[in-house]
Amino acid sequence: MTGVPASAAGGPSGARRASAGPAGRPRAGGTAGGDASRSSVSGGMTDRVPGGNGNGQGNDDRDRDGQSARGGKITAAAVNQASVWNVANLLTMLRLVLVPAFVALMLADGGYDPAWRAFAWAAFAVAMITDLFDGHLARTYDLVTDFGKIADPIADKAIMGAALICLSALGDLPWWVTGVILGRELGVTLLRFLVIRHGVIPASRGGKLKTLTQGVAVGMYVLALTGWLATLRFWVMAAAVVLTVVTGLDYVRQAMVLRRKGIIEREAALKEPEA
Repeated sequence: MTGVPASAAGGPSGARRASAGPAGRPRAGGTAGGDASRSSVSGGMTDRVPGGNGNGQGNDDRDRDGQSARGGKITAAAVNQASVWNVANLLTMLRLVLVPAFVALMLADGGYDPAWRAFAWAAFAVAMITDLFDGHLARTYDLVTDFGKIADPIADKAIMGAALICLSALGDLPWWVTGVILGRELGVTLLRFLVIRHGVIPASRGGKLKTLTQGVAVGMYVLALTGWLATLRFWVMAAAVVLTVVTGLDYVRQAMVLRRKGIIEREAALKEPEA
């Protein structure tokens, strides 16, 4: 009566009934159209996902890549932490442990018992031998760590200083010899720190020969030697003292040259922007 179509008069429910067939079954056209519409929408969403295949595989791949990267960083950090416990550092730690053991053996029973002095010599010899190998192993097999850089020179000076002080305290070695050797070692270490911003003073052959001679001389003094062996150790120690002084002066010369070179290079670098 109002001229409104029946499908419109029924509102949305009327429109649904109009599109349905007998017994409320949807028409074929409506189903196909809906499926096509949904397929087009789904296809559009798939096309907009980079690298995706409609099932979220692109996102999954990116998640897996992120997890792999994080896992790699964690693994690398674990390796770096574990690298402190390499064979070179273990040898350095052994030398540090041998220092108090050597002192205890050296001073046992008043410090003059030949048997205890022999045990002390064995501890000193092991410490000196490991000093020859730990640095070589670290450089050869890429085992250099910050711990090794700090602990290795400390262990070297600790075992040598302990032996010299014990020998002088027992009256077997003049205090001035101990003072010259330890003063040289501390002075060279201080020089290296002072010029480290200009460069590194490399170890010389004279320095290596000095270390070997010192080790042999101190080891001979640790043992309770008599006769011609006692005379021989005196001359070996004399050679060690001479090498100690000569190489110490050479380190001073190298430090001065390195500092002067560093100052010249810095001044040249400052002049370049002005030019």
